[in-house]
Amino acid sequence: MEKSEKKDHKYNLPDKTLLRHYEQYLKLEKSLTANTLEAYQKDLQKWLSFLKDEQGDFRSITLDDLHQFTATLFDLQIHPRSIARILSGIRSFYRFLMLEREIETDPTQLLESPRIGKHLPDILTVEEIDRIIGSIDMEKEEGQRNRAILEVLYSCGLRVSELCHLGLSDLYLPEGFIRIKGKGRKERLVPISQTAICELEEWFKKRGQIDIKPGHEDYVFISLRRKTALSRITVFDLIKKQAFAANIKKNISPHTFRHSFATHLLEGGANLRAIQEMLGHESITTTEIYMHLNRSRLREEILEHHPRNILYKRKNKGKT
Repeated sequence: MEKSEKKDHKYNLPDKTLLRHYEQYLKLEKSLTANTLEAYQKDLQKWLSFLKDEQGDFRSITLDDLHQFTATLFDLQIHPRSIARILSGIRSFYRFLMLEREIETDPTQLLESPRIGKHLPDILTVEEIDRIIGSIDMEKEEGQRNRAILEVLYSCGLRVSELCHLGLSDLYLPEGFIRIKGKGRKERLVPISQTAICELEEWFKKRGQIDIKPGHEDYVFISLRRKTALSRITVFDLIKKQAFAANIKKNISPHTFRHSFATHLLEGGANLRAIQEMLGHESITTTEIYMHLNRSRLREEILEHHPRNILYKRKNKGKT
């Protein structure tokens, strides 16, 4: 109890009045455009969300706290350019607090932004992902399978190995989750969008007609030629081929979808902790799966901010 009281006492976030004054400062003194102002406010909310999770006091944070936040962003595989922009917004806020005499020293003074090299992993925009998926030739035998692959890859932020090892026994589609066996034999439950579920259900119609070789019956994605589990190389080749068909010049791979997934959710306002769970930073046991299936808040947090789910809801608005 004593430990809990101490933690609650330390917890402190800026009130609405202070945040409103900061907004006025950005508008009037910094003369920011509407888009830049919105970006600064979103980036600040990411930091405040982190402090809330850590039960921190925004006035007494240290450089170590900022480094931990930065490390969390890197752990989420957020692009260094996005991290640099987020940290710039946090610096702006603490400069404002100094001007308002809310704090005596600026904790961001020694905070360095990540170095942005020449060979950074590319991030796809939502429009580019739509173009890649839209470029699949649905008249071909493997068309529906390939569409399901890309939707699941992007919807769930999976590693390519996790996608290839996904089994039918790992699917809990009525509940809206799939079970992923990640690195270090760790398991996690991942919410899956309704768009990806629909594409999987269409693929299963084709999959049911394949004479799958013994030992491979449980794999979700099957090679139509070999009748066995899909290989990582096949997924790499698929993405390269479809990027070319969509006239996208970026150097992308299956992991680009994972980077893009995390970046799009973060920029859309999703909670850092929820994204961490999606990317595989929480281990669970098989017997816990039924306990975790009622984690509606995590599922809502992810699906509310995922571009593919937003698109699905727009398309089906008003339908019964």
